[in-house]
Amino acid sequence: MTTISVVIPARNDAPMLAACLAALACQSRPPEEIVVVDNGSTDETAAVCAAAGVHRVYLEVPGISGATAAGLDAASGELLARLDADSVPPPEWLAQVEKILTAQGPYTAVTGPGDFYGGNRFTRWVGRTIYIGGYIRVVGALLGHPPLFGSNFAMPATMWEQLRGLVNRDLPQVHDDLDLSYQIRPWMSVLYDPKLRVGVSARPFDSLSGLRRRLVMAWQTFALDFRGEPPLARRRARRINRPPHTRPTGPG
Repeated sequence: MTTISVVIPARNDAPMLAACLAALACQSRPPEEIVVVDNGSTDETAAVCAAAGVHRVYLEVPGISGATAAGLDAASGELLARLDADSVPPPEWLAQVEKILTAQGPYTAVTGPGDFYGGNRFTRWVGRTIYIGGYIRVVGALLGHPPLFGSNFAMPATMWEQLRGLVNRDLPQVHDDLDLSYQIRPWMSVLYDPKLRVGVSARPFDSLSGLRRRLVMAWQTFALDFRGEPPLARRRARRINRPPHTRPTGPG
């Protein structure tokens, strides 16, 4: 039987983390392990983890990239699934993840979109159309494969083992999912499955400053990654070592 670990970075998001863990407790295919990376929280995050009986990793230095990497390092499952503290996965989410990844090779990740909750109709539209829609299309065209969406992705542990030394862990201004997407090696694949959905809070789009902060982080992440590996060289390497075609295998 394949084992699954779910990794959740969290910083001062105790109520949303509790809702996320409650949703994971209702999965039709429960995880063998849940790893919450408490990224220097000063709220009730530790108590929420203790009440849910999950593995809590404390990381004092703030930064989503370092927190995600620490959680993936600590996880023991053969498949590593990633949520944010404000993610609310539907009951079949992990069953879909397992079905998709076990049908693919050891170096294929899967990601899907978010259904935004909270906010108002306009902020949810911004999140769905501009943020996720633009991210998948524009960044995907640059990368030559779909980017990972941090609130909803999974990969085999064998894939993370080859990527863990490449990600940027120490800079708080780095988007972990964007940086990890850029580190995907030419022989690896990312499968975007629009049916693999989770609920995601629309709060980052409640203000222009919140949206601007995320866009600035994206630019800073790209600037860092471009220095390490120019995008044209990266695309050229992918053409030479094109991975096998992947396709969704979820229900429906």
